[in-house]
Amino acid sequence: MLNTIKNLVVFQNIAQDNLIKECLSCLHTPLASAKAPLINNFIIVAEKLSLKDNLLRSYLIYLLSQKHNIIAELVMQDYVIGTSLKQALLSDMVILTQLLTMLPSSFLDSVILDDYTPSVNNHNQAFNSLYHNIKNSLSTITPESLSQILIEHYQTYGIGDLSNYKAFRWDKEKTLLGIKNFDKITFNDLVGYERQKNILLANTLAFVNKKPANNVLLIGSRGTGKSSSVKALANLYFTEGLRLLEISKAQLCQLPEIMDYLRNTNKRFIIFLDDLSFEDYEVEYKYLKSIIEGGVEAKPDNVLIYATSNRRHLIKETWDDRPEHNEIHTNDSINEKISLSDRFGITLTYLSPNQEEYLDIVFALAKKHNIVTSDLRQEALKWEMSHSGRSGRVAKQFIDNLLGHN
Repeated sequence: MLNTIKNLVVFQNIAQDNLIKECLSCLHTPLASAKAPLINNFIIVAEKLSLKDNLLRSYLIYLLSQKHNIIAELVMQDYVIGTSLKQALLSDMVILTQLLTMLPSSFLDSVILDDYTPSVNNHNQAFNSLYHNIKNSLSTITPESLSQILIEHYQTYGIGDLSNYKAFRWDKEKTLLGIKNFDKITFNDLVGYERQKNILLANTLAFVNKKPANNVLLIGSRGTGKSSSVKALANLYFTEGLRLLEISKAQLCQLPEIMDYLRNTNKRFIIFLDDLSFEDYEVEYKYLKSIIEGGVEAKPDNVLIYATSNRRHLIKETWDDRPEHNEIHTNDSINEKISLSDRFGITLTYLSPNQEEYLDIVFALAKKHNIVTSDLRQEALKWEMSHSGRSGRVAKQFIDNLLGHN
């Protein structure tokens, strides 16, 4: 039965996978010694990818979630699959529904891969979803139901890196580079600033629901949760198709290329510019201004720009910008610098908390970590006086210090 994998059409790249080809080669030898290297390779892959149970099935599901194919590409661009392609898809599904119930011991003469337990369970969310949807349907699965499971999976998560990562960087090869250890912060971890969080959530929810939404500028003091709030959005709306793309100031000149790339995905992307500010001699801001509004090429509907800064107008003002210094050029310069901030439809201000607000954050974090101490208030005030002032970050550092000494 394993030989039928060579007949896959839409998923032909699965048949061309090296480990699968090793499996096919083993069909032609009865020698156990020749099969031992394949068993070893399966174990290595299982440990690296945290595959479990029937390793042939788990690996096939992994390939279905990772190997790019025309079905996933069309679904990700919201196209309807044509009649002819659907027929080819169903032919592949006939083969795969049989292979998903096949035990490795049927061709490897060893039961170790039939019910394998990896040393570490470290599946990503997308693979977990596809794995459990297929495994839980095996008793009643049909080619039609398997194809529907795959289509819905590609609609929700995408394929390859788009399904593996919540956040990306733009790399020198002009493609997305997934951030492996992305911050797992949630809004439950962020205390205070309820008004700002509610506005940010409402705007982002509208965006993921394909409704009109605004670019957002988050300004304010250090450690007040601006960046953390944006990262929390990526964690919250991952299954709704939201992804984060963090780019540097130096990459702003590549915005047109980045927009072209993102336009061809079915994901909703927030381009994240963290701690953004410009010196008066820097001109990269003009690329940003052009993309947000007024450029020749329109920003894709699936892209918003969120930026954080400690400057209200993003661009440093100089003595030459003062009204008394110079004629018309002065007003032009000031207007040019202010207009960049105005391009963001929503501006959220994060002021440093007052003493009681700071203590509220401390008490909330202490409760979350089950910290009970009689002098918590006094120690928290001492901590902020000996550090960089009051902020959510300072409150968290104080709590981390308590946890480290308990």
